[in-house]
Amino acid sequence: MKIRLERDVLAEAVQWAARSLPTRPSVPILAGLLVTASESGVTLSSFDYETSAQINVSGQVSDEGQALVSGRLLADISRSLPNKPVDLISDDTRMEITCGSARFTLQALPVADYPTLPDMPEATGTVPSDVFAKAVSQVVVAAGRDELLPVFTGVRLEIEGDTLSLLATDRYRMALKELTWNPGTPQLSTAALVPARVLADTARSMSAGDEITLSLSSGGAGDGIIGFEGHGTGGVRQTTTRLLDGEFPKVRHIMNTQSALNVRVSTAELIAAAKRVALVAERNTSLRMLIGDGTITLEAATGDQAQASEAIEATVEPVGGGEPALDAAGFNPNYLLDALGVMDTSYVNFAFTAPGKPCLLTGLNDIDGDTLPDYRHVIMLMRLPS
Repeated sequence: MKIRLERDVLAEAVQWAARSLPTRPSVPILAGLLVTASESGVTLSSFDYETSAQINVSGQVSDEGQALVSGRLLADISRSLPNKPVDLISDDTRMEITCGSARFTLQALPVADYPTLPDMPEATGTVPSDVFAKAVSQVVVAAGRDELLPVFTGVRLEIEGDTLSLLATDRYRMALKELTWNPGTPQLSTAALVPARVLADTARSMSAGDEITLSLSSGGAGDGIIGFEGHGTGGVRQTTTRLLDGEFPKVRHIMNTQSALNVRVSTAELIAAAKRVALVAERNTSLRMLIGDGTITLEAATGDQAQASEAIEATVEPVGGGEPALDAAGFNPNYLLDALGVMDTSYVNFAFTAPGKPCLLTGLNDIDGDTLPDYRHVIMLMRLPS
């Protein structure tokens, strides 16, 4: 194999393809990055039996062929090269990298031992890449991180015609985002459970292009895979990952709980106040929200060592009039800040039902306007000492 690439093209392509390489591969061969040169260009690939990444870029190909080398080492080298054309020459035992006066020789891994990447499933539909990246970031904050409960580490993608829904929960919070997309089949109805970590990384890394193509191999079966394809200045990027198996909990109904008390407040002011007050919150204790007449007060403490409180102006509206359904609520401060951090509106509405019951957060562009239903975030309230 003999190819020449621009330094920036090589560096960006290698970084993207190598980003999902396993830190501790189950077999050493999976630490490799596969470089394929053909008449259609240069393709760099990685695969760990669960997730694959592949990028195709333009390059000058003198001799077609394949080479497999350490992905992380190639990434470090390509990032450090001077801004000059890069020549890659390989045989069965080694790869030589030349850029200006800089020269590197890498040991080649056996290409024959490298697993075959899965084929990209048939395209299911497309969605604007920036819209998708934003939607995923709003939902993955609620996904679980406990690998012993894999079903909670995923994001459920639900497709109903031209509506794409993303839903995640770790049992203590839930997030739902609904957006309009372009399905390949107008009456399509399917669902899939995608690993949240892979989905977040993929959406973020493909946000530079105009749109992302989603490809589902089956209607959510554990043996199925989902593929993502994006086109950008750095070439065509493709990722596939195996879908998670298991029954995702039925939590959508919690998003439709009728409110007994609405509290509206500036998102930015609440974030700033919550960050300050949470500095003294003891581990596993709540951030208290005291609900008054036209104000809310945040409180936290670490025993008798430190206490903090801060009041913020708010609109407090008991549903149906009368007395408020509750005068205080307890939030996990990390969960509250995670939810507020992905709100893209100037104001946020807290819909309370009763003490200890779930609280629904939705966004508002104006404090007196209607709540926006496309993004909903539920937080389970913590019990407050009586």
